[in-house]
Amino acid sequence: MFEAIILGILQGLTEFLPVSSSAHLIITPWFFKWEGVVNTLSFDVALHFGTLLALLTYFRKDWIEIIKGSPKKDAMMWKLLVGTIPAGVIGVLFHDWIAQNRSPYVIAFTLCLVSIFMFMSEKNYKEDQRTGLESINYKNAIFIGIAQAFALIPGVSRSGITIIAGLTKGLKRAEAARFSFLLGTPAVAGASLLEAKNLMGEESIEMDIFIAGIVVAAITGYFAIKYLILFLQKYSLRPFAYYRFLLAFVIILSIWISR
Repeated sequence: MFEAIILGILQGLTEFLPVSSSAHLIITPWFFKWEGVVNTLSFDVALHFGTLLALLTYFRKDWIEIIKGSPKKDAMMWKLLVGTIPAGVIGVLFHDWIAQNRSPYVIAFTLCLVSIFMFMSEKNYKEDQRTGLESINYKNAIFIGIAQAFALIPGVSRSGITIIAGLTKGLKRAEAARFSFLLGTPAVAGASLLEAKNLMGEESIEMDIFIAGIVVAAITGYFAIKYLILFLQKYSLRPFAYYRFLLAFVIILSIWISR
């Protein structure tokens, strides 16, 4: 239960901060040698259901407006749907490969690679030359959606790579984060439903551990969304890039020491 709560807190924070939730959920049990249900992909996805609840709660008004505007040809609803397709297709086709490739080596590499992309996306950034969500068209939605598909690789960070993609398309930081979270809602919902279907076939599930992780992830995630958007209104992605480099260094050092 203690491990589930700690991982729920980590999930709630790191799902929305661009530092990779999958990296933290894989590395923490590995580092502390936690075994059992908390060190499985099913538990990871259960925690993602908690952050889905955070997304739906925080953006409830946005989703009401998005649904109301859906009859329009260029409605945000259809742009989000189109942007969700790449991650959905890749997630279904490569589910088993993703489940098997949870190596610390892969995570350390992707942490560093995306950090470099963060620095590149911040180069020559000027807030007054950036746009809001009204500038998102279908082409941009597909581009950011393809970026989201790469987040299925542990260590990439779904929020991180989609915010970077949004900056590449000229969005303001906070607006890129907002679109990232809206786009991630259907993807997280789909992954949660897919894994829930797989869990139905299991004879015994430690439901109390799953529920504890989900509730903690939902509460922590809500506040992480709120304060990340406020942070990005004034500050850049660079602090997160430095943190990712530091985490990659700790991972490599831990592997070296363990040998």
